[in-house]
Amino acid sequence: MLIAVLGLLVTGFSQTKAVQNVTIKTPTVQCESCKKRIEEFLKREDGVQKVTVDYKKKVTKVTFISDRTNVENVKTAIANAGYDADDVTADAEAYKKLPKCCKKPEDGGGM
Repeated sequence: MLIAVLGLLVTGFSQTKAVQNVTIKTPTVQCESCKKRIEEFLKREDGVQKVTVDYKKKVTKVTFISDRTNVENVKTAIANAGYDADDVTADAEAYKKLPKCCKKPEDGGGM
């Protein structure tokens, strides 16, 4: 009986969630406001544990639980916030709503 209980406990603890780290190119991030906007937006995405936007290097690093979301969902969430994410283009309506400083230089934005 004790062995069976110990076996169940070991099995329960050994089933860890698969955590994945990805770096996504976000070439349209311009400033601290962009950084804050993406980080806050992605924190609401199911499974996302950590988000770090580096607007100077134009990359976003995301840590997520792979059985709750995937890299394509993360890219889509960034695009829904109004920013390009690797091969996913920003949602046009969300991009229009960004403050001027967060828009591409060709659209009058940038710092």
